[in-house]
Amino acid sequence: MSWLSKLFGASDTVKAAGEAFDELFTSDEERSQAAAVLEKLRQRPAIMQAEINKTEATHRSVFVAGWRPGIGWVCALSLGMFYIPQFALAAVVWVLAVAESGWKVIPAYPGSADSLMELVLALLGMATIRTVEKAKGLTR
Repeated sequence: MSWLSKLFGASDTVKAAGEAFDELFTSDEERSQAAAVLEKLRQRPAIMQAEINKTEATHRSVFVAGWRPGIGWVCALSLGMFYIPQFALAAVVWVLAVAESGWKVIPAYPGSADSLMELVLALLGMATIRTVEKAKGLTR
């Protein structure tokens, strides 16, 4: 098995679950039922990953349970530290340019919100998808 399949595949988890099933079930009927369950698990790695995520989130260690929220907070702080000073400085430059012109000519605002708008629109797009899912009753 290559390192790429180990990285993206759920086969190790399925194999471990299969070994656990083998130890638990001894009759042929029980093993065939366990094999059917394993086949369903192989077909649905996203469900398995969600279960792993739930287990990970309830872990006692902050390093196991808190890495996803930690990344979220780091990303939010990074975005704030990038965009807030950028637009604050652009506002100061704009006011100084207007004041220097004698308040007669108002130049264009020097800040560009293109990348911020892309981010916000992507987030709103995801929120729209979630709203559609809720409206169709696909979520709990």
